[in-house]
Amino acid sequence: MNRRPTLLAALALTATTALTLSACGSDDDNPTKDSDKIAGADTGGEKSASPSASTDPGGRPTITFPSDAKNVFEGGKTGDPTKDAVLADNAFSVNSVDEAIFKGSTDTKALGFYNADKALSSSITYAQRYIDDDDTWTGVTRYFNRKVTLSGENKAYVTYCSDESKSYIKSKKTGKVDKSPASSDSYVLYNAALTRNAKGIWQTTDLVSERGATSCQP
Repeated sequence: MNRRPTLLAALALTATTALTLSACGSDDDNPTKDSDKIAGADTGGEKSASPSASTDPGGRPTITFPSDAKNVFEGGKTGDPTKDAVLADNAFSVNSVDEAIFKGSTDTKALGFYNADKALSSSITYAQRYIDDDDTWTGVTRYFNRKVTLSGENKAYVTYCSDESKSYIKSKKTGKVDKSPASSDSYVLYNAALTRNAKGIWQTTDLVSERGATSCQP
């Protein structure tokens, strides 16, 4: 089902070309890797599941999820500590947006901690659409094929896919869950730009997406 509204697909169109070229060319420095292979499915690759509450040292805010919702991030260990840090903060960015939806408020500590610039303003707008409709979501969303390209010391690009086939819109008012069948639109390709701030946090600053991307479908 389409858990994610189409808002993200329209973000930062002026940056789309540069973002896609920078992020898609690396493939984690492994040109032989099949971009359509799901990490961990057949290769024994490491899976990194996000818990319902995620926290980190150094004054980072705690992110909490309800018991009926979960984001799972695959392939969080590349062997490069900088890339691993980028992937970790990218996951926190994703979780922070969902936490705002769950809490029914965009005034959360994590949202502005892990997102900045265009990504922050668009994330607020995106979460607010759920809040205004009195909706949330339930189930499991899987993030996979996560690849990092570093650009200097403080800039990075991440491409990744999401599988929303097992996550569903839920009405807060009635508790009703919309379990529409999965389709090609249940799979989304994301391109994110991240900048390391003065505190060493890799903040997501820009984001574009393509729903129904063939490279993310099984």
